[in-house]
Amino acid sequence: MEIKGKTALITGGVSGLGEATSRRLHLLGANVVMVDLNEERGRSLSQELGERAFFVKGDVTNSQDVRGAVEVAVQRFGAIHVAVNCAGIGAPAKVVGKEGPHDLEHFVKIIQVNLVGTFDVLRWAAFYMTRNEPNEEGERGVIVNTSSIAAFEGQIGQVAYSASKAGIVGLTLPAARELARYGIRVVTIAPGTFDTPLLAALPEQVRISLGQQIPFPPRLGKPVEFAMLVQHIIENPVLNGETIRLDGALRMPPK
Repeated sequence: MEIKGKTALITGGVSGLGEATSRRLHLLGANVVMVDLNEERGRSLSQELGERAFFVKGDVTNSQDVRGAVEVAVQRFGAIHVAVNCAGIGAPAKVVGKEGPHDLEHFVKIIQVNLVGTFDVLRWAAFYMTRNEPNEEGERGVIVNTSSIAAFEGQIGQVAYSASKAGIVGLTLPAARELARYGIRVVTIAPGTFDTPLLAALPEQVRISLGQQIPFPPRLGKPVEFAMLVQHIIENPVLNGETIRLDGALRMPPK
């Protein structure tokens, strides 16, 4: 699908991987609707990008917010062609820790944000995409989800995070198969360790050490490299129903 002139909705769209995606798609000529909780940063980025950029304050765990954000994209730009799910959280906790068993509310919260939030965006975006006129390939829309290599090699303390990200991998193929009749593709990216605000809080030496664990290139991934893959997924009509690792051949150890 050609990006120029299309409308993309990006959750978690004003920081980290989401911000890089918002910037790249906007640079390539797309209308971008950025959904995030950080209102100050959202309005600032929207103003910086200018024309064809719009910020919507929204929580992916609130279904009214999700539906409302999709409808804003449709009302403001006429349609929604691309949805990129970047919103996510991941605080570590052990199944049995010093304070006792894993807090159940903590587990549910991570599942709610990462997995349920992703699906909610997917279902509403797909619903409105079915109304689009198909292009010459028969495409009406593209949905890109963000999983993690933790879906495959979750470390100690990542039980909730890994479960949520594995759920995203699991829904990708059946969603792609079902939505194929409408010309809507579904693809998931599973990033490794990327230089995002989450890792920015770590000491520089720790960040360097994390990067050196990656076979090649031996550094943290750059958010723009994630955005480059999003671009390719949108533009390549044969990519569908797949989870693509973006990790420099990294395989995570138990801890």
